[in-house]
Amino acid sequence: MAAALAEDPPATRRLLLASDDEAQAEELARILGNLGRVESVSIFDLPDHPASDFSGVVVDIDLTSIAAVQRVRDKLTAKAYQMMPRLFVLAGALHHGSTQAWALGATDTIQRPFDPSSVLHRIRQAFSETAEDGRTADERVLGNGVAAAMMVMVKIFHRLPAGIPLTLEDVTQAETQILRALKRCSLRQWLLAVSKHHKHSYRHTLHVTGYAVAFAQHLGMRDDDQRRLVRAALIHDVGKAFIPVDILDKTGALPAEEERVLTGHTRLGHDALAQQGGFPGEMLDVVLHHHEMLDGTGYPDGLRAEHISDIVRIITLADTYASLLEADAETPAMTPTQAFSIMELMAEKLDGALLQAFRPVAFGAWREPSSRGGSAN
Repeated sequence: MAAALAEDPPATRRLLLASDDEAQAEELARILGNLGRVESVSIFDLPDHPASDFSGVVVDIDLTSIAAVQRVRDKLTAKAYQMMPRLFVLAGALHHGSTQAWALGATDTIQRPFDPSSVLHRIRQAFSETAEDGRTADERVLGNGVAAAMMVMVKIFHRLPAGIPLTLEDVTQAETQILRALKRCSLRQWLLAVSKHHKHSYRHTLHVTGYAVAFAQHLGMRDDDQRRLVRAALIHDVGKAFIPVDILDKTGALPAEEERVLTGHTRLGHDALAQQGGFPGEMLDVVLHHHEMLDGTGYPDGLRAEHISDIVRIITLADTYASLLEADAETPAMTPTQAFSIMELMAEKLDGALLQAFRPVAFGAWREPSSRGGSAN
């Protein structure tokens, strides 16, 4: 299939469009051309080693075709493609196609018939605006860290409910790039990059991850302990993958029955990972108990202070703070001062010493950056 390059694209993205139907791909190539240069190839001509300046790959294939799916799987599982964002085209609302796309590592999906504005919005959210060679070293490190974290979110929220197990290796593969990003760049840069994603569940988990790692760095924790916190933060809400989307996305107060379903996410996540095996006990502890409070008013087990581990206390702090800063359709986002003040009123529920140590991280995250970059140490 001949390459289809957009004339004088207004942005510097370079996009790889892989299709099994040249005629069908033309419409999508025209839409994508509004954001950058588009190189269209047959899935049978997908390069083994894509150029480093590709912002991402868009896959437009018949997801019911065993041959097409196998060809794409063979290419996208190669190391050269592992950290590349990939957007899949779905035909209508076919459940099998959606499941297949997430199983192939989709970081997002679009549907036919195309709404050009929606497609362009998804591309802007999922793919870098600048080519790899034009980005600074810090931007590349940050982008790689966010991409690695997003891939874990895909595995949690889309593959796991489809019956594809989540493994400890899935999590540990991402931790080095996440830590490198948060050491090289500021927490503020991490939060802003993560906030561009349209999925609330992704954003929240990665905000919690950013706060937890920045806090660990601020406290001068050893590298091994920082890695423990990355892993725990990334999977703390894994149980939400089993909660109906209409409950997760609902704004305002939930009816009692739906609230009961939502609070069940801690047990669901713990049991799913425990049944799979391979996860350390402290990670399972975080998944099950990150909503426990020191005064025994939390859930699911009503634990009191002496039974709540330090790593759970840290994730609970980060989770609570991130939640208070999140806006929804009915409630505006709190300021850092408002959120921290509410947490100070929770003196009997949260670890007071840790909370005060967390203060510089909480307030420093949203300060304007100084002329010198760096992590939130």
